[in-house]
Amino acid sequence: MKLATWNVNSIRQREGHVRRWLGRVQPDVLLLQEIKCETAAFPALAFADLGYRAAVVGQKAYNGVAALCRCPFEVTQTALPGLPPDDAQARYIELAAGDMRIAGIYLPNGNSGGPAGFAYKLAWMDALAARAEALLAEDTPLVIAGDFNVCPTDADLSPGALPPGDALVHPDSRARFRRLLWLGLTDAVRALHPDTKLWTFWDYQAAAWPRDIGLRIDHALLSPTLAERLTAAMPDRQERGEDAPSDHVPVLVEID
Repeated sequence: MKLATWNVNSIRQREGHVRRWLGRVQPDVLLLQEIKCETAAFPALAFADLGYRAAVVGQKAYNGVAALCRCPFEVTQTALPGLPPDDAQARYIELAAGDMRIAGIYLPNGNSGGPAGFAYKLAWMDALAARAEALLAEDTPLVIAGDFNVCPTDADLSPGALPPGDALVHPDSRARFRRLLWLGLTDAVRALHPDTKLWTFWDYQAAAWPRDIGLRIDHALLSPTLAERLTAAMPDRQERGEDAPSDHVPVLVEID
């Protein structure tokens, strides 16, 4: 199985990019974040002729997640269990594909909204850990992939790319990411490339892309039975060099 995650930073602006990438790479599942449109406005027909069925959790102008699949699936969750029922932010989609559960996430950034915004990020990560723990307790083959908005270690960002107090590198954010690993999940990219500098995001500002000043904030975490079958995991840098790109690139994972 080839599974990928990509923060496209507006599907309406990047529809052509996604179509081209699907044609070139042909993943079985592509998880999208920050689609920035309501569910009904998602261009599902644009991908249907490529053999992909869409599942979408949209939100007007902000956030939004989706999955494009060419394998049979059912949507099992459209919001992260454990969050308040009135939480309206579209950040989570969960699918059942065969015996596998696939969660696509757009984790809060945490830098906006002051202390409350950062507290929301941490609460979201706590709820994600609880969901992962519940699925792992059932011995469910599990993938959690998406934009985590966390650089897990100092090796996951260019030196000086972020100030020490930034929510993406804050000790509390990193501690909650480690909690996911301690549950038994494997960071697919780091499992195969433990020491390589690999970025998934380059800011539009300050010539970050030509200077290669980047962050690794888009991740795929695998349960033990899937991690044992992991054969490849790598960000696709090529997409950042395309015309009018997203500031993120796809991360592709291959499982035997």
